Formats: sequence, structure tokens, C-alpha cells
Amino acid sequence: MTNFKALAIGALTTVALFSTSALAAPITAADRSQLTAAVDAYTPKMNDTALKIWGYAELGYQEVKSTALLQSELKAAGFTIKAGVAGEPTGFIASFKNGSGPVIAILAEFDALPGLSQAAVPTKQPQPGQDNGHGCGHNLFGAASVAGAVALKQWMIANKVQGEIRLYGTPAEEGGSGKVYMVRDGLFDDVDVTLHWHPGNANSAQQGSSLANISGKFRFRGQSSHAAGAPWAGRSALDGVEIMNVATNYLREHIPDRTRIHYVVTNGGKAPNVVPDFAEVYYYVRNVDPKVVVDVWGKVTKAAEGAAIATNTTFEVEQTGGVYNLLPNDVLGRVMNDSLVSVGGITWTPEETKFAQTLAKTLPGGGGDLSSVAKIQPYASVADGDALAGGSTDVADISWVTPTVGLSTATFVPGSAGHSWQNVAAGGMSIGLKGAALAAKTLSITGAQLFSNPELITQAKAELKQRQGEGFTYKAMVGDRKPPLDYRKAGGGE
Repeated sequence: MTNFKALAIGALTTVALFSTSALAAPITAADRSQLTAAVDAYTPKMNDTALKIWGYAELGYQEVKSTALLQSELKAAGFTIKAGVAGEPTGFIASFKNGSGPVIAILAEFDALPGLSQAAVPTKQPQPGQDNGHGCGHNLFGAASVAGAVALKQWMIANKVQGEIRLYGTPAEEGGSGKVYMVRDGLFDDVDVTLHWHPGNANSAQQGSSLANISGKFRFRGQSSHAAGAPWAGRSALDGVEIMNVATNYLREHIPDRTRIHYVVTNGGKAPNVVPDFAEVYYYVRNVDPKVVVDVWGKVTKAAEGAAIATNTTFEVEQTGGVYNLLPNDVLGRVMNDSLVSVGGITWTPEETKFAQTLAKTLPGGGGDLSSVAKIQPYASVADGDALAGGSTDVADISWVTPTVGLSTATFVPGSAGHSWQNVAAGGMSIGLKGAALAAKTLSITGAQLFSNPELITQAKAELKQRQGEGFTYKAMVGDRKPPLDYRKAGGGE
């Protein structure tokens, strides 16, 4: 069993326990200039890659074109590619090794979301023939991470810096737990530090937690029959789904605060005059504490069991995903914040400002402060504010086995909601691209600081060990199942 003794420590009670005095001697201004210049030189290629992936808009584990494009860019830049890792056809690791030294990983995501088709315009306008969209900006995520890795490699060669950069191409972050299988297979066992970023509404290196999550599909099976001529001969699988949903909704009153349960019916039958013999519902359970998630998931499964008994049907459950809560690292957070501040905020053109102003009219309250994109938000660790985030990420599992740090940059119009058409629109034009360039520069400078000052890595590892708690042993919440390569298929096993 997973040791849950301290699984919420990183989310609720952690403070800045370790000194970052080593930052008194960071990399030089010349180093920073060299890295930012390398990103600037690569930016046209990064932009082209990001927009192509935006156009592909491929769902989790189906990102065939997207992963091929990222791999080709890295191969052309001198990285060695290992494709199809951890049983994931679109997963890969790209490596550049320059002698012995620290191993620094950079994460790249590239999956889209269903039902978010949108053109790169500031009013709602789905693209004909396209259902999916990059409502979380993973087209920018993947392209900018590659740009940062390429710039860092060039700096290492120019300055004879020893160590290894690994870019991990991680599919299916949106519900498929792609990174979890990589962690489970030991692909991060020798990584010293992991860097990542995420598109957002602001430029910030604040370090917080996330919600642990279990997701899965409940499939009910009954007996079909004519719904008018012989309904007594049928057993409705859809009734099973609906009674399960009612039971789960009544359960909400009796579970720990800030637990999230949400679901969507992915198969409810084919015709009203046929009693459905198959129905499926797709569930998520979230809480900052993985122990609570496991417990509530068990209660939801009991609701399914009761619904099957009540409707004289049978059911089966397939857990498709499961992630821990994110463990922040204050040592690394302060290093990344230093890097971000050194680059500075974003300046929009008049055309970009007009785009943002038009889009902001579609947001509640007219959106946020558009001028904020030019600023860097003040740094804060978990102890400085509310640690509970509203989402989940499979980066979390990585953060339990290697010191991990991330940032966000303003790739969207302030005030936009995650997983929205507004995000798709901004991520497909220059507003998103400018935020991606800022992320690439920050990642490269952060990597250079860590390569140049191994004591920071030592401190980050010590902080991780304390946050893990005594006796922690990682065990994936997905168990021993294989990656759910068809989890985006509606209707399940029929």
C-alpha cells in the first residue's frame, strides 16, 4: 500500500524550511543574455511548432502528429530520442548529455481537450470539422519546453558545462495520467531536478499544491427490450447509471470539505424506444489528500454497486487515471522566481491589446487587469497563502520522486477560465506565443542556475525528503494497469 502518512504535508503545512543563500552567487548577466538570445533565435521555430500543434488538436494518447513534430525538432537540435516509453506510443524522452553531472528534466505536454473547437479570434467561433481545442495551452507548453531545452543545450556546450538535459514528452495529461506510468516505470529515478511550466493568466513562480485525483468509467449492463411493447422484459443499464448518479449526489453531504466529484454520461443508449442494455458514466474524484480520494472513490463504487442491485443490472469499473497532490519545492521556487524576474513581463502590441479587449468582453465582469501581463507576480510559497488549487496534474507524481518546480506565464487574456474557448483563441495567436517565449527563457535560465550551483540541488533534495515524510514509498495510484490508450473513446467496451 502507498504510505499516506504525510501525503497532504506539501499542501497544507509546509513552509520555507531550507535556505537559498547559494543564490548570492547566481549565473552571470552574460549567461542570462546568452540564454535569452538563444531562445530569441529559436522563437520563430517555436512559434511555428506551437501553432501546428494547436491546429492538430489531438486528444490524449492520440497525439501522433504532435509528438512526431516535437521529436523531429529535438533530433534536429542534437538530442537523442527514445520513443514509445512506458507503454505510451506518443511518449518519449529526448536527451543531451555533456559528461557527468546533474540530470535536469524538462516536461513537455501536447494533448488537447474535446469539445473546445475555436478559431484564433476574440469571439466564439468554432472551426468547422474540428471538435477538439487546446483549452489548456499544451501546444504552447510542448513547444516552449523544447525551446528552453535547446537554448540550455547550446549554453552548456558554449560554456563546457557538464550534465544531462532530458526533455520528457508526456502525453495525455488531461485525465490520462501519462506521467504516472513514466514514474511507475522508473524513468525519473536518476533525475536530480524536474522543471515545468504551464500556460496561464499571469507571470508567476508561486509554488502551490494541486488536487489528488482518481478517475474512471462505470459500465452498466442490462437487457434490451422494446420500451413500449415489452418493457418488463428489459433491464435498463441507463437506469443503473442514473440511480448511481443520484446516490453519489446525495453522498456529497457526507464527505470531507473541498472534495470534488464530477461526472459525464458517455453512453446512455441509442434510441428512446429501446431499453438500453449498456450505459457508461465517467467519474472524477478529487481532494488535496490522496487518502481522502481513495476513500471517497470507494464510496462512489459502493453507489454503483447499490444502483446495480436496485436495477437488476451488473456493473464494472475501469480506473483510467490516478494522481497524487503536487509537492511544491521552495528552494527551487525561489530559483525559478529569480530567473523569471530577470526576464521580466510581457508587452503587447496595439493589435494584441485590441484582441484582448474584445475577448475580455466575453468574460464575467469584463475579465481581469490586462496590464498585469507586463508584471511579475510576487513570489509566495505554500505557507504564504491558500495551498489548495482547483485542478489536478500528473506532474504531481513526479514531484514525489524528484524535486520539482514550475511556473506560469500570461499566455491567455487575464480573467479567462481554464479549459475555455477563450484560452483556445489566445493560445492560437501571438498573445499565447509571447507567454511561451517568456516560459522558455525562464526554464533555460533556471536550468543554468542549477547546473552552475549543485548546492541548490542538494538543498532541494533535502526539502523533498522532509516533505515526503518518514518512510514514504511511492506507489502509483493507478495500480498495475497499462496506460488507458483508449480512455477518450466514448462508450467504453462496446
